[in-house]
Amino acid sequence: MNQATVIDGVDVSTPAPGHVLPPRAFTSPAVYAAEMERIFGRSWVHVADLPRLREPGDFVAATIGTTPVVVVRGHDGEVRGFLNACRHRGATLAEGQGNCGRQLRCPYHAWSYELDGRQAGAPNMEKVEGFDMADYPLNKVHAEVWDGHVFINLSKNPIPFSQHLAGMDRKFASWGMADLKLVERKVYHLDCNWKLIFQNYSECLHCPIAHPLLNQHSHYMSGDNEPPQPTYLGGRMDLRPGVETLSMDGKSSVPRLPGVSDEDARHVYYYAILPNFLLNLHPDFMLTFQLWPQAVDRTDVICEWHYHPDAIARADFDPSGSIAFWDLTNQQDWELSDRAQEGIGNLGYQPGPYSNREELLLGLDNWVQEKLEGQRG
Repeated sequence: MNQATVIDGVDVSTPAPGHVLPPRAFTSPAVYAAEMERIFGRSWVHVADLPRLREPGDFVAATIGTTPVVVVRGHDGEVRGFLNACRHRGATLAEGQGNCGRQLRCPYHAWSYELDGRQAGAPNMEKVEGFDMADYPLNKVHAEVWDGHVFINLSKNPIPFSQHLAGMDRKFASWGMADLKLVERKVYHLDCNWKLIFQNYSECLHCPIAHPLLNQHSHYMSGDNEPPQPTYLGGRMDLRPGVETLSMDGKSSVPRLPGVSDEDARHVYYYAILPNFLLNLHPDFMLTFQLWPQAVDRTDVICEWHYHPDAIARADFDPSGSIAFWDLTNQQDWELSDRAQEGIGNLGYQPGPYSNREELLLGLDNWVQEKLEGQRG
């Protein structure tokens, strides 16, 4: 970016074209607060996979920046999003995930709400002059579903969800993601800024050093990246000859996903769907990551392994090799991200230039700066 990007007096402009963002972009609480408002508060954020919302009353609660939200399956089958705050005195209605029954009910004063947001009950308000339950529904937020993934947007006028997907719904339709079932879930707590995780994810130049097993299965210079897109970054890498999937021994114990072609079976696709969702598509399973910033230097990552129900039903189903492989790789990546945060905090650190194989990282930096400057609404 040529012009300065200044947030509450903090300059987060790149020191020179093609260089890494300055340390302030990863350490300033003011910049972090602006990101939560202007990026997470205005973007389509991944909050759940659809199987968690299978039955009426199923809900998932999350916090976008500092805003608690809840998504719930209605009696009519629709998935809706609401601010997770009672219209009485603001108490959160739901925590974690589960089933609320026929209504969402506040644990504080028992105000209750239909699953479409309409208020259903307000104890002790019957004598309040002019009070009408119809005036106090839950505050809605935009919710959309893509092939088993649930997104919400806190903005009053978000970009159309189809614009956010930008063709990914067609690109990845063959994997039938909505049909896959969760098998394993791990939560990691990182001591780093959320952008550093995206940076690490978007290049493999570190793979021969940090990920020898990954490089053994998939050469770090293989594959190709898409040019950076307004809502996502990504590309693919190739499996080496004889490697069936990314597992500890490179072998797969489950059949290829039904819609995956012979060509796609030789690749693994890595896509960062901004601002908080990472999608790894293998020939035989799907791996997903949700990034939940907790502070300028702390991020929680939820990693989930999904497999086809026919594979899960097999007597010989054993996903342990792929689960162990990615848990190992994740731990290696998280250590690097934490080390980057620690080093960036060094008063003597000065950002260097990106290589010509780090174009996705430069795309991420430009995207962050444009969002902070308010150029994309």
